[in-house]
Amino acid sequence: MAASSAPLLIKRYASRRLYNTETSDYVTLEDIAAFIREGRDVKIVDLKSGDDLTRQYMLQIIAEHESRGESVLPLDVLTDLVRSYTTNAQSVVPQFLAASFEMLRDGQSKVMENMSAIPNPMSSMPGFEALQRQQQMFLKTMMGGWRGGASGPEPEDETSETSAPATEDAQDMAEIRRQLAELQKRISKL
Repeated sequence: MAASSAPLLIKRYASRRLYNTETSDYVTLEDIAAFIREGRDVKIVDLKSGDDLTRQYMLQIIAEHESRGESVLPLDVLTDLVRSYTTNAQSVVPQFLAASFEMLRDGQSKVMENMSAIPNPMSSMPGFEALQRQQQMFLKTMMGGWRGGASGPEPEDETSETSAPATEDAQDMAEIRRQLAELQKRISKL
């Protein structure tokens, strides 16, 4: 599907209406949020000037979700973000946030891989496959808000052999926590 690898182009008209160039119809912010949750990259441009408005609309989507009580960002994180705009930390914060979300995506991918790779004695129980698919869909839904979450690697076939023992997973998680703590220390020093 070559079309889905390119960002979905949305044009904003002077009337502030948003036009989906793929489907030739008007869309709302909620439609755009749904595209993103499905794993699509989106680019929003002003029709007349050609200015890239993607960041502005992403922030507006986040603000709308937060105002409806769908809080993802704790107050102290929001406070630190506001402070970072007036300090020298402004240059480090984007890299820190990107690294943090990358670690979160990697951790989510490992959880999904391990769910399908670890042999389960209950696998012979009737209905187990349906239950396992439900669990996988639940995890995908929970993590789908992050880029790559909804379109992460598909679980492996149940017949495949695992090459990594569970202790490696615990070590990986410990390493992720250590790296996150190290990044947090660096930010606090700034």
